[in-house]
This record gives sequence, structure tokens and C-alpha cells, in this order.
Amino acid sequence: MLKKFTSLFPLWAVLLSAVAYVYPEYFAPHSNLIVPFLSLIMLGMGVTLSVDSFLSVLKRPYVVFLGTLMQYTIMPLAAWIVCLALNLPADLMTGMILLGCCPGATASNVICYLAKGDVALSIVLTSISTLIAFLATPFLTWLFIGQTVEVDVTGMIVSVVNIVIVPVVLGLTINYFFEARIKAVRDIFPAISAAAIVIIIAIIIGTNSENLKQSGLLVLLAVVLHNGLGLAGGYGVAKALKLSEKEARTLAIDVGMKNSGLSVALAIKHFTAAAALPGAIFSIWHNLSGAFLAGKWAKETVPDIDKSEMSRASGHLTKKLG
Repeated sequence: MLKKFTSLFPLWAVLLSAVAYVYPEYFAPHSNLIVPFLSLIMLGMGVTLSVDSFLSVLKRPYVVFLGTLMQYTIMPLAAWIVCLALNLPADLMTGMILLGCCPGATASNVICYLAKGDVALSIVLTSISTLIAFLATPFLTWLFIGQTVEVDVTGMIVSVVNIVIVPVVLGLTINYFFEARIKAVRDIFPAISAAAIVIIIAIIIGTNSENLKQSGLLVLLAVVLHNGLGLAGGYGVAKALKLSEKEARTLAIDVGMKNSGLSVALAIKHFTAAAALPGAIFSIWHNLSGAFLAGKWAKETVPDIDKSEMSRASGHLTKKLG
């Protein structure tokens, strides 16, 4: 029953999103629940992980480097291409480029978890992309639109630590000391994560319902194309470099999902309200597209990364990058 509920969570996301769009007053006042819900999900993910999961990631620095590089190359380039293809007005183009230059989203860790990706790798990628955002985001924004932005690096790091690192470490600790006791209830955590992310999406839609009504099809089309290019690019490059299916799913999700909340804040601070629209719409769409992708991938079994596969992938990637 729980697995059936989890597998259908894209349907729940769409249904509750529709309700939130029509009746935003029931969801918008509860935006303060987003961070606690994300932390709860991260705690549940930590319980299902082990220290060995993160040690395995550290043994694959090439994948971490590749994922971080793609986050800050594919998405800015994709935003630029979409802007040119759709001939977006200056304000919307600025917002799209800024969005593409932001680090990965915390929600990507949740989607990766539900999509049977490499959660430890996803968490590492989110953390690293956030840590270097204070350099990467201003530089890339200047490179594409000729204007720099100030990034609150301290605030971002504190957010990632509070929302991601602390709950995951707490979950790892619980798993380490009480593994035998929680084994029987471990299947509950994916269902809890699915329910929580559906509620988060509904709150985001309720909060941005006016933006959705005013944005028009052009912004929505730009956001859908941008997100799609990121997902396809992350997966395609990973597969071209002979990475495992689990790693390819993780890179697709972490490249395609962006810290849209940061792009909205930076757009309002440094540019215009119109420049914040792409980030606001993206915050809705990438959760919905991620939910559909996770729903599809969750039905497919994916083998764990074994040592021989890691060795082959490392050698192949080293040759490609070299």
C-alpha cells in the first residue's frame, strides 16, 4: 500500500497543485512549513543512508567534479539559448540567465531519493555548488548579462547546513545506533517524503498563484525548455561518459533543478520584479517535472554501483576529460 502511494505521487502532486491554484488562500499562509518539511524529509533520507554511502562518493571525485561543472555550464548555456530562441524581453532574459547561474536546489536531494538515484552524491553536489556559488553565480551572471550580483554566501551556507547537513547527519546517527530497530519501518520514509514534497509543491503554487496568472505562456515555455534541457543534458552527458544509471539519474536531477528561491531574491534585489518571474515559475515547474521523472524512475530497478563499475567509469571519464 505504501509503495503504491509513493509510486503515484506525481498524480497527487498534480491534483493538489490544481487545488492550490484554484484555492491559494488555503496554502499560501503556510509557506513557513516548507523548511521544516524539507528538514523532515532529509532526516528520513539520512535514516535510509549509511556512512559508507558518503565514503563511496568520496571515492568518485571525478563524478562530483563532473556534476558540479555541469551545474554551472549546462544551465547557464541552456538559459541563454532559450532566451535567444524565444526572443525574450530584457527583464525576462535577465531572470532566466540569473536562474541558470544559481546553485543546485535542496529539493533535488528529495527527488533523487524518490527516483532511486545516488542520494549521497546528490547531497554532496548540492553542498559543493552552494559553497562555490559566491564566486560562480556573480561571475557567470556578469559573463552572460554584463552585471554582477552580490550573493549572501553566509546565509546560503547556513541554510544548507540547517536544512540538509544537520538532519542527514542526525538520520545517519539514528541509523548507525538503531539500525535493527528501524529496519521494520524503513519503508515508511519514502511515503513520508512523497507526501511532504506534494504539500511543499502545493504551498509553492498557492504562494505564486498570481505570478502564474500574470506570467503568460511565454515565461512558462521558457522555464519548461530550460528545465528540460538541464535534465536531458545532465543525463545525456553522464551516459555518454559511461557512468552508471544511478549516477546518470542523479546528475540529471541535480543539473536540471536549481535554487530558484535564490534567483528570485537576487532578481528583486539587483534587477526588477519581472526578472524574478522565471525563478518563481521555475520553483513550481521543476518540482512537478522532478516528481514525474521520479515517479517513472521509481518503478524501474537500478543496480547499485559496484567497485568494478566504479573503476571502469573512472578510467573512461579520466580519458575523456584528459
